[in-house]
This record gives sequence, structure tokens and C-alpha cells, in this order.
Amino acid sequence: MRDDDDFEDDHDFDEDDSVEAKVWQLLLLINPGDEETALQQFGEYREAFAEDGDAEPVALIARVIDWRSGFMVAEDDLRSLVQALDELAARWNLSIDWGGDPDDDDYFDDADAGSLLGIAYDRLAESGYTLWTWETDDDSYAGWITLTRDSEPMRELAAALHINLRPGSDFG
Repeated sequence: MRDDDDFEDDHDFDEDDSVEAKVWQLLLLINPGDEETALQQFGEYREAFAEDGDAEPVALIARVIDWRSGFMVAEDDLRSLVQALDELAARWNLSIDWGGDPDDDDYFDDADAGSLLGIAYDRLAESGYTLWTWETDDDSYAGWITLTRDSEPMRELAAALHINLRPGSDFG
């Protein structure tokens, strides 16, 4: 468990910062300790923005982080949701104890996205990470993971970028 009492809040988001600057800060938060990936995704974001400048920032972000630093899966695809979360957790050598075997077809009989996201949220929190979900324009599930100590800066950035973000434990 991380000791966040010594965390110095060096995130100071100015309301006058550009959308691009806020996207960069968000990419740094969802790629903790991996500035190289954040930089690569930022370049991809800029390219996507050049192609579709009218799109909401979160739609472009979703495109450039999918299955590397975030997830977006169809509402009826719980197996992909588990796979995406397992893959994201593995970035930090973490594994999620799902309380059963997701490789077993019967595992999903009584499961729903809310319960799976809640399990993942709880297991990741034990290691100092927070699972976030955000509201999509369709019925898919989407989100990313940050260090728990970065929760407040993540909330501020999400609000500044007009992303309806909530902890994975609050899904539903």
C-alpha cells in the first residue's frame, strides 16, 4: 500500500491551459512512470485532432489509448472487459483476483459490468491504483487506471476536459 501522506501535489492546472496541455497531463496520469508511452499517445492525439478537430477530446483520447492505457468495450462483452482490465493491470505486474475463473464460461452467467468493475476497483486499490470509468456516447464501457495519489488531479483534468468521470466502484 502506498503512503500518500507525503505526496506533494505538483499538479497545478491553470484554467487558461490549452486543451492540448490538459490532454498531455491526462496522458501522463494514465501512464504513470511511462512518459515514453504518453509521448507516443500524445503524438497520435495530435494527428487525430488534425484529422477530426471537431471531435470531443475524450473521443480522440479513447482512440489513441485503447487497450494500451485504457479500455472501451461493448456493453455485452464482459469477457473483453475482464481481458482489457487484466492487460492494463499487467502493465504494473498486477493481477486482478476476479473471485472465480473468467476463462470458465459459467463465470459470466451471474456477472454484470458493475460487479466486475467493482471487483477490479477494489483489487487495484489494494496496490495503490484507481480504476476510473467515463461516460460514453454509446452503451460501451470505457476507462483507465491511475495511481490513487493522482485522484484529485485526475478529477480536475476530467472536469476541465468535460469528461464525465467516476471511480470504477461507482459504475452503474
